[in-house]
Amino acid sequence: MKNLFLFILFTLFGLTASAKVLLPKFFSDGMVLQRETSANLWGTARKNANITISTSWDKKEYRSRSDKNGQWRQSIQTPAAGGPYTITLDDGDQTILNDVLIGEVWICSGQSNMEMQMKGFKAQPVEGAIIDGMHSKDPLLRMFTVKRNSQFAPVDTVSGSWMDANPVHVREFSATAYYFGRELRQVLDIPVGLIVTAWGGSACEAWMTADWLRAFPDAKIPHSPADIKSSNRTPTVLYNGMLHPLIGYTMRGVIWYQGEDNVPRYATYADMLGTMIRGWRSDWQQGDFPFYYCQIAPYDYSLIGWDVNSALLREQQAKVERNVINTGMAVLMDAGLEYGIHPRKKRQAGERLAMLALGKTYGIGGIPEHARYEGVEFRGDTAVVRFDRSKEWVYFDKGITSDLFEIAGADRVFHPAQAWIERNRVYLRSDAVKSPVAVRYAFRNWADGDLFCDGLPISSFRSDNW
Repeated sequence: MKNLFLFILFTLFGLTASAKVLLPKFFSDGMVLQRETSANLWGTARKNANITISTSWDKKEYRSRSDKNGQWRQSIQTPAAGGPYTITLDDGDQTILNDVLIGEVWICSGQSNMEMQMKGFKAQPVEGAIIDGMHSKDPLLRMFTVKRNSQFAPVDTVSGSWMDANPVHVREFSATAYYFGRELRQVLDIPVGLIVTAWGGSACEAWMTADWLRAFPDAKIPHSPADIKSSNRTPTVLYNGMLHPLIGYTMRGVIWYQGEDNVPRYATYADMLGTMIRGWRSDWQQGDFPFYYCQIAPYDYSLIGWDVNSALLREQQAKVERNVINTGMAVLMDAGLEYGIHPRKKRQAGERLAMLALGKTYGIGGIPEHARYEGVEFRGDTAVVRFDRSKEWVYFDKGITSDLFEIAGADRVFHPAQAWIERNRVYLRSDAVKSPVAVRYAFRNWADGDLFCDGLPISSFRSDNW
């Protein structure tokens, strides 16, 4: 019996001693690494083991060593875009990563409108997805989708795999992320890797740490697993389960589509999202990387029983790009769905995020940004609204006027306004308001936005703070 015990002991020891290097799921065959940088790799091996990492693109070898817990970390130099390449890791046994591409990597996060796949949800299609999927074959566009995972404490692993774009795989791709990546591929003509970590219905608070949320007393931070009342809304749980494992994956930037769940808590959203962005940047230690986000699209929230104007949340979102450096907002005022919180027009969302990235991050000239409300001047019975970033002048997209403007006097009662445009200004007047003091545009739950500049919609806005 003693000999049998020793045999089992030595066998187990031998298996441990010869165990191969283990890597998180996103370091695997088919992955995309960020080009022309020092890209991080990490994983586990035998404790105190010497690890050799070889990269086929430059035949270079890196020496690393695992610690007493078997954990190791190493950065490698990546070349200009290209591939496929191999990476070999050896601690006595070899692990080989095949079909590795070098290009541009983006993290794609948020709630259901980021998670929504090209195949759509039940009875909720993505516009144009069938035809676009038919033409989607592109082995240099790849996506890793993080499986949903809600956790009380931070974890180090995720589930998922890299898939290249083709008509079968693309049905499972995030639609917003796919259209974003497709534009980057076509314009930059290099490999693009997208890591999607999103969960429908998730709150902004769920993607943050307890430390960051201390500035927001209404956020109920869980102190034990029993405090987790919602797997996707409870503060910290998605940061722990779906973001923390990714932190350190060398990338270019982040795209974000979230906010619907925070509509009832709109008042703190600008500060909260700004805090989240700064927190992610601090954790990633990649400086002030680009962070581009979608403004939520118009939708009639009364259909789900919410007695709150979602334009207040859109207003908060619009503040973020003014308050936080290296950010940008894609406006979707023309891409909503009155009776559905999941708009079909995901191509517009992805393409407008791509325009921000291509113009602001990659320096591609000739790409406009959304014009913005700048201010208003009152001249007797007329209000004159001006805009910034409106080089090509504002216009009404559905005719010579718009019925989405309102005007109010000192009594704070808003009335529909007659609207017309002269010299890049919108002029407003109402017979019911002799001395206007405030204006609003599309400042309601549902509106089919019709104020445009240079082919792009302008966000809903108001001049008052009532």
